[in-house]
Amino acid sequence: MSHCSPTGLLAAAVTPMAETGDVRLEAIAPLVEFLIEAGIDGLYVCGSTGEGMSLTTAERQAVAAEFVAASAGRIPVLVQVGHNSLREAAELARHAQRIGAAGISATCPSYFKVDSIDGLLACMQEIASAAPQTPFYYYHIPALTGNRLSMPEFMERAPAALPNFAGLKFTTQELHEFERCRRIAARHQQQVYWGVDEMLLGAVAMGANAAIGSTYNIAAPLYLRMLRSAADNDWSQAARCQSLAIDMIALLMEYPFHAALKATLEMQGIEAGPPRRPLDTISTAQKTQLQQRMRALGILD
Repeated sequence: MSHCSPTGLLAAAVTPMAETGDVRLEAIAPLVEFLIEAGIDGLYVCGSTGEGMSLTTAERQAVAAEFVAASAGRIPVLVQVGHNSLREAAELARHAQRIGAAGISATCPSYFKVDSIDGLLACMQEIASAAPQTPFYYYHIPALTGNRLSMPEFMERAPAALPNFAGLKFTTQELHEFERCRRIAARHQQQVYWGVDEMLLGAVAMGANAAIGSTYNIAAPLYLRMLRSAADNDWSQAARCQSLAIDMIALLMEYPFHAALKATLEMQGIEAGPPRRPLDTISTAQKTQLQQRMRALGILD
């Protein structure tokens, strides 16, 4: 199966919610328009930023369908379908294919750990085979899954086990391992998406041409300016952009991250709401403080 993977900046989209924690499907279309106008090249939905693991299967299907419908073919939508139940993950994969997602992606099960490449391939085969006509990307995020198996070895072996294997979402700081995976992917016309916003410029310097990130929701113009500067060989300006992004992320991390990210979107006119438990919310006073500090950084007008 040949693949033409999306490139550029893909926003790991938030899932809009009401104060009750209920999903607000009607708020997805305005979010999609906001991100397209900001210059985003694609969407990654129901992932970590989108709180996919806190949603029911029915909610995840509804959210994915709304994002695909709202994008209306203008930008590609990748749907994260990972689940501790492989059967639920397979059902989510089938649904993503039915609605016309540009790709599916999945974490490995994380309660009962996968402790071998053979086991990981078997798990991913069960998911990927449920959507055989849709490109499949493994989502490597060891900080949340606890899985630290060798991704270069996985990349070498995946094409034989997964006919629709298209690459990897690489969300960990090991830039040297990312580069090994990127070289393997290049041989097979696959893609490795960089997933650590604080280190995007380093990945670009190593040859990355695609990234998926949470803070692209609120600061796509900053990251696009970074990429343009790097393409123009103005590495000093690119480094200044990355430095500002680092400061912005450090500020978000002083608060419950998801709540602060969604609150910043609200400050930009997008109804994102709070995160769902078990993630923490932030107070009105904290939001006011965050807004002042984001404005001081130049992230908000």
